[in-house]
Amino acid sequence: MKKSMIRIALAGLCCLHASLAASQTASKAPMQAPFVWNNATVYFLLTDRFYNANPANDFAYGRKNDAAPLRAYMGGDLAGITAKIRQGYFQDLGVDVIWLTPPVEQIHGGTDEGTGKSYAFHGYWARDWTSVDANLGTQDDMRELVDTAHAHGIRILLDVVMNHTGPVTPQDPVWPADWVRTGPPCTYHDVASTVNCTLVRNLPDVRTDLHKDVALPPALLEKWKAEGRYQQELQSLEAFFARTGWPRAPRYYLIKWQTDWVRKYGVDGFRADTAKHVEPEVWKELKQEASRAYEEWKQQHPQKKLGDQAFFMTGEVYNYNIANGQQFTMDGGSKINFYQYGFDSLINFGFKSDANKDAESLFSDYSARLHGPLQGYSVLNYISSHDDGSPFDQQRQRPFESATKLLLSPGAAQIYYGDETARVLNADGAQGDALLRSPMNWQALASNQHVQGNAIADVRLHWSKLGRFRHAHPAIGAGLHRKLADHPYTFARTYDQDGVHDKVVVALELPAAPTHTITVSGVFADGQKLKDWYSGKTAIVKDGKVQIDTAYSLVLIAAE
Repeated sequence: MKKSMIRIALAGLCCLHASLAASQTASKAPMQAPFVWNNATVYFLLTDRFYNANPANDFAYGRKNDAAPLRAYMGGDLAGITAKIRQGYFQDLGVDVIWLTPPVEQIHGGTDEGTGKSYAFHGYWARDWTSVDANLGTQDDMRELVDTAHAHGIRILLDVVMNHTGPVTPQDPVWPADWVRTGPPCTYHDVASTVNCTLVRNLPDVRTDLHKDVALPPALLEKWKAEGRYQQELQSLEAFFARTGWPRAPRYYLIKWQTDWVRKYGVDGFRADTAKHVEPEVWKELKQEASRAYEEWKQQHPQKKLGDQAFFMTGEVYNYNIANGQQFTMDGGSKINFYQYGFDSLINFGFKSDANKDAESLFSDYSARLHGPLQGYSVLNYISSHDDGSPFDQQRQRPFESATKLLLSPGAAQIYYGDETARVLNADGAQGDALLRSPMNWQALASNQHVQGNAIADVRLHWSKLGRFRHAHPAIGAGLHRKLADHPYTFARTYDQDGVHDKVVVALELPAAPTHTITVSGVFADGQKLKDWYSGKTAIVKDGKVQIDTAYSLVLIAAE
């Protein structure tokens, strides 16, 4: 696919850069397309790495710029995401959902676990689940972000951690023994040695297995007192436990604190971190309480809600593959159906390798699985992420193919920040997962630098065209797939559910020619006017076919 995708970039080059610049600076009204979670385009970003709108909060709690390469805070904040929403950046990509790394207050100090000093810029080392981390902003910044996203037709998916606290540092003492275990390390021989253990050294594991009352950590109480919210937090906890009847066990404190983000700000879903390292029933309880909080928020803020969809939850079950269907094999051979424990979707770790298949093999297989064993559920496909050291196209040599396969595949799609701009995933000097976490390459995009011979603006525009087409047509991710022709390779997607009727035809790998004849028989009727969303050209169906005048190697066809 690489040669034809390069031809996409070269064709019409004179108008690409002007179009991109206009789309980045103009805030557009959201397209009114039916939203379906199974067709969602999810933009996953590390807040600290995305965009810095407030340099005054770059180093909170005494943090410093003294870490190993790409392991310190770098300034990105919640206000930066809000600014990019207002600029129309996400809408121009067709993004439906922004996935935020945890904004909760992180450990204040840094660790040194073999890769040099590291800070908690990524959000997975919690110190206080009830506070916004000052490096990212304030409660007002968080509220403004969610409200702005909703006003632009975008939902917020919040990353939540139930498995562990942050590491122990001189500034961050270990939580009490009735809250966390500090050993043994996970050995992955069976379920117990995967759940009742610590993932890595110095990462205390929350005792989600307990059902007995435990007292709040003294350090947390002292912190609340110093911040002037001690009585408020205690009263809120008292009301929660009185209503639920749950014991004051660690898991229920965390459920309360996590779902408060839904109740206070109206976030629309959770992405559950390290899901297989927590007792499955905990996720079901979290979903139950989050759903209640979401409905309460919608009732109290009817002018801010986006539709009437239920609260959504996707899970990181490490190594889950769409081929597993609903039965994931845990270490030791035990099988768990995570979909039955509150998850609407699971992250599909298999996509990065499946993307090496030809398009028809990939698309037909995924459609059959999603409309067969996984009917009623979905997967979240990705080509790269924050902690996957083996992404698809790590060197960014096939950015056009990456977009085409990810955004046209059945299932939901996750864009990792910078996929659409060929952001470097192998930064010099960095080690381990830091390689995947370089700052968003805004300057390279603005100056239209080249990566592996491809102009970044051309790559970005390709992702944008596919993303906007996908956003407007739920049939792409949630519909049934059917091949229509081999030469050129042409397929249809149709969606007919809950009063929404949608259909599209896509042709890939078009040969170099001024005009292309595309079959649409059985999908669109003779005499119907159709539009190619990639070139903008229109055509009338005649004898079950349309003729599209385009220099590009793909067409994205739907009713005008």
